[in-house]
Amino acid sequence: MGIINLTPDSFHAASRVSSSDAVKRGLAMWEAGGSWVDIGGESTRPNADPVPLEQELQRVIPVIAEMHDSNPNGPISVDTRRPEVAAAALDAGAAMINDVSGLRDPAMFDLVLERGAAVCIMHMQGEPRTMQAEPHYDDCITEVASSLNETAERLVASGHPAELILLDPGIGFGKLLEHNLELLRGVDALRGVHRFPIMFGTSRKSMISQLTGVAGSEDRLAGTLATAAQAQSQGVDMLRVHDIEEHAELSAVLAALSSPRRKR
Repeated sequence: MGIINLTPDSFHAASRVSSSDAVKRGLAMWEAGGSWVDIGGESTRPNADPVPLEQELQRVIPVIAEMHDSNPNGPISVDTRRPEVAAAALDAGAAMINDVSGLRDPAMFDLVLERGAAVCIMHMQGEPRTMQAEPHYDDCITEVASSLNETAERLVASGHPAELILLDPGIGFGKLLEHNLELLRGVDALRGVHRFPIMFGTSRKSMISQLTGVAGSEDRLAGTLATAAQAQSQGVDMLRVHDIEEHAELSAVLAALSSPRRKR
């Protein structure tokens, strides 16, 4: 899943894109091997402030509509916490709602049911502005898995198809390094009884700097690819990334290495 950030304050400067360039970048992501393109108009990095509803709508809806018109078969996800934005995005051609707040808003939960939309439920402790202020868990993976699966199971019990639900443990969203590493090592525990597919978003996040000592997000690609390789070795179903080409190459090599040896 390729990331399109229509915000001036996303943590990774190279991912920030204007509306005029967003469609071109999104189409290039599909061409380079991306399965989905995820479009967002509100930064949810640590300490980020919310943006007004109208501004978020103005940023993302025209881009989604133009991308859908340019490639009607290209899967688009909208990265939003607001049901108003999600509804407009679905009308414009998006096929999935990626909600970092994990459907906390009952109106978003109801919208997913009413529209029968694919949804990514992400775990976040707190809010973006405060989520990294001393996050605490007694048992991180159990608590995250329980929270995600409780919401997913409520959707299924209400008639939503389980195959349209994706779970994201929210690496870096109200998590310390120790919590992130625990989640990265414990994919299978997150799936629940329905064996929901799992998405990871580690791309260029600060945990890479904590592990390697590199400073800026522009220097975190190598560390990001290491987490991607680990995730794929554990069967993670989707990776949300800034760098589609490099991850596509990584996946191709891993697939070749894991395929049965041919007989001569």
